[in-house]
Amino acid sequence: MAPVRLSFAFGLTSFLSSYAARLRLASGSSQCSGRVEIFYKGQWGTVCDDEWEMADADVVCRQLGCGHAISAPTSAHFGSGTGPIWLDNVECTGQESALSHCDHNRFGENNCGHGEDAGVVCSGNTSIRLINGTESLDVRLVNGMDDCSGRVEVRHDDVWQTVCDTDWTLSKAQVVCDQLECGTALTAPGAAHFGQGSGSVVEASESCFGNTTFLQQCSANGFQSSRCGHDHDTGVQCAARLRLASGSSQCSGRVEIFYKGQWGTVCDDEWEMADADVVCRQVGCGHAVSALTNAHFGSGTGPIWLDDVECTGQESALSHCDHNRFGENNCGHGEDAGVTCIQFNV
Repeated sequence: MAPVRLSFAFGLTSFLSSYAARLRLASGSSQCSGRVEIFYKGQWGTVCDDEWEMADADVVCRQLGCGHAISAPTSAHFGSGTGPIWLDNVECTGQESALSHCDHNRFGENNCGHGEDAGVVCSGNTSIRLINGTESLDVRLVNGMDDCSGRVEVRHDDVWQTVCDTDWTLSKAQVVCDQLECGTALTAPGAAHFGQGSGSVVEASESCFGNTTFLQQCSANGFQSSRCGHDHDTGVQCAARLRLASGSSQCSGRVEIFYKGQWGTVCDDEWEMADADVVCRQVGCGHAVSALTNAHFGSGTGPIWLDDVECTGQESALSHCDHNRFGENNCGHGEDAGVTCIQFNV
């Protein structure tokens, strides 16, 4: 009988390595946050938080078309689930295409209770739509310093195309920023400022880039072809909005940044005067007097969007400074950064 059991086990392992169990997120504040639930043997169940880390959460977010992971909450952060606890001791490299492809105990084998249900908060992506039942992006920015700057590429069916800089304007760039929830369009460079793309090129027509609805319709129905070469590929630099909270005036307070539909804070790691100066200038408050750390203006709430920010002081927006990817940090809200600015009245 032993050889039979080994043969069965090998067959089961081969099957599971190609099987991608369905996922959903439950009890979160959006479709891209919540308790991780997985469908197996006709029943939804949860995932135990033993060994639950950012690499695991990143696989979940990617499988659901929700961008990348911001956090990997444990201890039933989104409430206790019901039914089986299907997975335990999940260990992903972060490169897997599905959570069930990661290393884990056999389905149903765990030493957990629902008080240990794992969750995720993902960056999300509001430019997602459905094509033949599959989630897909309408627009993306490539070769930029972050998710909100780069060469503009639009999608029709399964083909990505660049956009010609003829007739490209700041208002059309704003449509791209709006679609990606990336704030305000600061610049709309042409002449392959972010490098040359490949494949076909499309026109920056008003009928496609007049508003986000037009953009989505053209992504579904097709764009007008252009005779431009890739040396005319266009780009955009969006700037995530800022506000100062809990200060004594509109020009002092905890630095908060708006990204993917949610306000969050900035960690004080590497927080210096050059960074504060960029903040003050961006919010129309002149120059920085001080760059405050350790939640000087009180602890914020929500995501900690930025960490290890390093500005030269010349940038036009905080999101244009060097920093970790949005949401990647090793901080708590006790490290929220703040500024005090001085505004010169002319």
